[in-house]
Amino acid sequence: MEKILEVKDLTKKFKQIAVNHISFDVERGNVYGLLGPNGSGKSTTFGMLLSTINPTSGSWKWFGKEGTDTDTLKKIGAIIEQPNFYPYLSAEKNLKIVAEIKGVPEKRIDEVLAVVNLLSRKKDAFRTYSLGMKQRLAIASALLANPEVLILDEPTNGLDPEGIIQIREIISSIAKSGTTIIVASHLLDEIEKICSHVIVLKHGTAIYSGTVDGMSNTKGFFELKSDQLADLKSALESFGIFSSVKEKDQVLIAQIDEDISASELNRKLFEKGIILSLLQKKKESLESQFLELVKQTNA
Repeated sequence: MEKILEVKDLTKKFKQIAVNHISFDVERGNVYGLLGPNGSGKSTTFGMLLSTINPTSGSWKWFGKEGTDTDTLKKIGAIIEQPNFYPYLSAEKNLKIVAEIKGVPEKRIDEVLAVVNLLSRKKDAFRTYSLGMKQRLAIASALLANPEVLILDEPTNGLDPEGIIQIREIISSIAKSGTTIIVASHLLDEIEKICSHVIVLKHGTAIYSGTVDGMSNTKGFFELKSDQLADLKSALESFGIFSSVKEKDQVLIAQIDEDISASELNRKLFEKGIILSLLQKKKESLESQFLELVKQTNA
C-alpha cells in the first residue's frame, strides 16, 4: 500500500526532549491514532510534520517528498488548535472567508457542511454553536480544499458523550471516502473505536507502531459457561490449545494458544457431551494491551 507519510528518527528538544527519535509510516486510506497522555509529544510531532516547529533532528516525507512545502500543505487539512472563527458571522460566511483564502469554489461549502451535519445551521452565527458544533465546523473548514490527509489533534476534547459520538461518526464517514486520517488522542477508547493503526507515545518515544490488533501478541480468549462447569474445564485443558483456563464468576476464561473458531470449539465440546450456555470469542481491549505494552517498556 502507498505510503503517504514516512517519519524517521524525528526528534525535538526544548529544555527537555519532547520527541525522541520516533519513526513510523502512514499508508493511504487508513485511520491512524497517535496515542499518548498529555505531554507525550503528540502536538509537537504534528507541529514538526506541518513545519510550524523546527525539528532538532530526523526527517520525514509527505507523498514521497522530503519535508513539508507549500504544495504539500495544500494536500493536508489540519486542526491543531481551537477553531478561530468570527463569532458574529454565520457558519456559511466564516467558511466563505476560508474558501477565498484557500482558493476553493464556494460550492464546496454546502458539501462540507453536509458531511459534518451542519447544513441546516449554516445561516446561524458561530457564537450560537455548542462546543461540539464548533468542532464540527472546524472539520468542515479543514475539508474545504478536499485534502488527501486530515490531521486532528484531540478532536473530542471537552465534548459531552453525544458530541464525542458525533465526531467519531464523522471521522468514520470521512475515512470511508478514502481520506487518510491521523488523530491524536489521550483516550484509549477513542482510538480503539475509530483507528485501524496506532502509534503509541510515551515521554516522546514511540513504544509501538502498527495495527491496533497487532498491539497484542495473544490470539484472544473464549468466555464459556455451562451447567457442567467442572467437565467443561477439564475438556478445555485436555484439548492442548489453550495457554490457561481460569474461572471467574462461574464463567471460564480460556486464553487461546492455537487459534480455533467458536463453531469448531462448540462442536468439539458437544462431542464430549458438554452443552454450552455461553460461548464468546473476544480480543483483549486496547486498554489491557496498552497497559501490558507500557509494563514491558518499564521492565
